[in-house]
Amino acid sequence: MRILLVEDALSLGEAVRDQVIEDGHAVDWSQCLEYANASVATTAYDLILLDLMLPDGRGLNFLKSRRRAGDATPVIILTALDQVSDRIEGLNAGADDYLVKPFDLSELSARVAAVARRYSGNPNPTVKVGNLDIDLVNHSVHRDGSSVELTGREWALFEAFVQHPKALLSRAQLEDRLYAFGAEVESNTVEVHISRMRKKLGRSSIETVRGMGYRLGRA
Repeated sequence: MRILLVEDALSLGEAVRDQVIEDGHAVDWSQCLEYANASVATTAYDLILLDLMLPDGRGLNFLKSRRRAGDATPVIILTALDQVSDRIEGLNAGADDYLVKPFDLSELSARVAAVARRYSGNPNPTVKVGNLDIDLVNHSVHRDGSSVELTGREWALFEAFVQHPKALLSRAQLEDRLYAFGAEVESNTVEVHISRMRKKLGRSSIETVRGMGYRLGRA
């Protein structure tokens, strides 16, 4: 997923960023609302991790403005505000989850995955596509009962197809999934990884729509 982290605390922001990248997601980190607004204006995110107390305003106002604008991007609030009234206000403003600081990074990973599954239309952590059994929590794939080893980049791309099973994904959308790995994305990176994935998962596992992009097939 492409995730926007809005957090001004340096140490926590670094820890959350590193955890989310380790989970195989691409992360953009904004330390104030000004940059967060600029980010959502230019980039389509799959999830936003939002602090409520920021140097230039309240994260809750940012969330309310996004919802008023019709933005349905899932949002998980990360905050030290732990009163029941704070949680109710955050959830009523349109948040999908609420995590109180300090929190365990493994719990954050689990909540991110759970929210992503709900928005993909299947809250079940295991998915079956043709002869593939996919575990979205453990990042594992079995083909006809045999384990298939995917690299980090291959999983990042494959997860995008699984989470959007009927969608046609452009090369640019898929390239966004690779930014978390640090290196500059070369012009044929997506094609190379998809070719390797087809060898592992089956030729029909990923369909090509010429000139438009790719979508999940039936392996």
